[in-house]
Amino acid sequence: MGERYTISIADWGLARGSETVRTCGLGSCVGVVLYDEERKLAAMGHIMLPDSTSSRNRHPDPWKYADTAIPALMEKAVSAGAISNRLKAKLAGGAQMFPFTAKLELMRIGQRNVEAVKAALQALAIEITGSETGGENGRTIEFYPATSCLHVRTVHVGETIL
Repeated sequence: MGERYTISIADWGLARGSETVRTCGLGSCVGVVLYDEERKLAAMGHIMLPDSTSSRNRHPDPWKYADTAIPALMEKAVSAGAISNRLKAKLAGGAQMFPFTAKLELMRIGQRNVEAVKAALQALAIEITGSETGGENGRTIEFYPATSCLHVRTVHVGETIL
């Protein structure tokens, strides 16, 4: 087993071959992996919010938002040796962590994150090959480039492999 890289919220990481990349604490956030199966290379992002245009900051952190993080993640993967038209995606997260009674759009952050990630991937013509999103529980994910497997551990549910 190779090196394990752990990324934080609004962060990204890269793994090749026998290395792994993981992130913890995916509640409403979405963990996205772009991978090139032939090159055994993967880039992972931990996306916090759907849209950078909602930021009050004139220069928002690109890793925080789906609309900016997905293109940046693709660029990192390609710079590391992935072939852009071979990139595929797996994702997990986007839970509704807190119950609420009103159907306020702002409270649907997990679902909005998932929708924004899917839209960004579609805009770049990146196929989603595995997804475990929604629900009410947090997740930890770990990607293995050697096998292209995403291990998803969901609190109070268990582990699945995508």
